[in-house]
Amino acid sequence: MAWERFWQLVDGLGREAGTETCHGLEEACTHLTGILSREPVDQIIGFGERLAEALYRLDRADFGTLPVLGMEQPDGSPFPQSDDGFLYARAAVVAAGRRTYESVFGHPELFAPFTARHCEQLLYVHEEAFEQATGEEWEHLTRYDYESCSNKDGWPDLRD
Repeated sequence: MAWERFWQLVDGLGREAGTETCHGLEEACTHLTGILSREPVDQIIGFGERLAEALYRLDRADFGTLPVLGMEQPDGSPFPQSDDGFLYARAAVVAAGRRTYESVFGHPELFAPFTARHCEQLLYVHEEAFEQATGEEWEHLTRYDYESCSNKDGWPDLRD
């Protein structure tokens, strides 16, 4: 799938869902799943590939080490993001659309509000679309691993 088509599909989420809070994102993702399930199978797989790459590119220490906005530990210190929380925050950035996604690079302060947003639903759109289209479970391994701390270039202190 071309990046332009990927962002065209994702940008529809922001218009349908309150990306400031991720309110309504579940319904918007269900709608997107339906649209994607009518695409050729290679495009569904391509969406999964583009999503994985977009999430991978956001997997960086300057974003992942930000504290969760609006939360603190009992002693008043900043509340760190969990691995899952960081993944869901990255998904929220992608769900907010291309302009938002591109704006955060080099500007961690623009990523910070997303630390309090969990848009996990976006991670399953292509898998559910694939199942609807083929009747089979998604078993495709994407080129990019989007799990937190997988991008070695984004986490230079974690390199072996």
